[in-house]
Amino acid sequence: MKTKLILSAAAMAMASSTASFAADDSADPIVIPIHNWSSQIVMSHAVGQIFESMGNNVEFVTTDSQAVYESVRLGDVTLELEVWEGAFGQSFRTALEKGGLHDAGDHNAVTREDWWYPMWTKDACPGLPSWEALNDCAALFATAETGDKGRYLDGPVDWLKHGKERVEALGMDFVVVNAGSAAALWAEIAAAEADKRPVVVFNWTPNFAEAVWPGEFVEFPVWEDGCDTDPSKGPNPDALFDCGNPADGYLKKAAWDGMKDKWPNAYEVLTKISFTNAQIAEMARLVDIEEMEPEEAAEEWLSANEDVWKGWLPEGAS
Repeated sequence: MKTKLILSAAAMAMASSTASFAADDSADPIVIPIHNWSSQIVMSHAVGQIFESMGNNVEFVTTDSQAVYESVRLGDVTLELEVWEGAFGQSFRTALEKGGLHDAGDHNAVTREDWWYPMWTKDACPGLPSWEALNDCAALFATAETGDKGRYLDGPVDWLKHGKERVEALGMDFVVVNAGSAAALWAEIAAAEADKRPVVVFNWTPNFAEAVWPGEFVEFPVWEDGCDTDPSKGPNPDALFDCGNPADGYLKKAAWDGMKDKWPNAYEVLTKISFTNAQIAEMARLVDIEEMEPEEAAEEWLSANEDVWKGWLPEGAS
């Protein structure tokens, strides 16, 4: 209770110092989408609280992480705060080509999303991180569910990670099983840690897991632009998704084209927002390790990082 009172007081102080900066912004709510991974949820609430502190109205809606770009393009939602190159680059580019949304700038964070293993797995398969070495070790990952083939735990189906397509394109001796949630991925790693069982799962950076379980990404054929759309790219001339994901992917923000005119002050803040890998990982940690509610985690992060976000406010705000 004490923590919540302190956080509420901080939020009230923030609001009173900046409320006048929404004078030019519409009273209509800025619609912020919520997806199904911790950093995006906390970041969205943190940014929403910044907008509210400026006097803006904010509405949160749960949306599909791929379909959201069409929603932004049409103005049904106002922005997207985590455009991951590997996961959502194709959907983002498709929406850009149609028109109605635009690139609102990059975060400082560098992203990577791919097959990943904890370091004890390398002890059992020393040829890692090579994907060919992983495939040679496929039997180490076999379960009753997969028979004599290895088991790879991919992200949830709606994340569209294309694990099955990659296995087929590269002729790998693996069966792709989709996790039901991010929490199921963490549970898989934690369960394997007990007896140092070799395991390979979908993972990404930034998130809290890299601090808890040191590990490495599997090195697949290097990403080429078009590997997801042009079969001639990558080692298999007859298949898509035969490359790894970008090893130094972007993390962008996207905005509805009408945002800059309808909410000019909020839009100015959006273009200045830039989170680092460490900051995003900390947001995820507050939920995934500290078990805070996302709204509370957002308040905690804002309270502890005033020197970061206050620099994003319109000139004259404090």
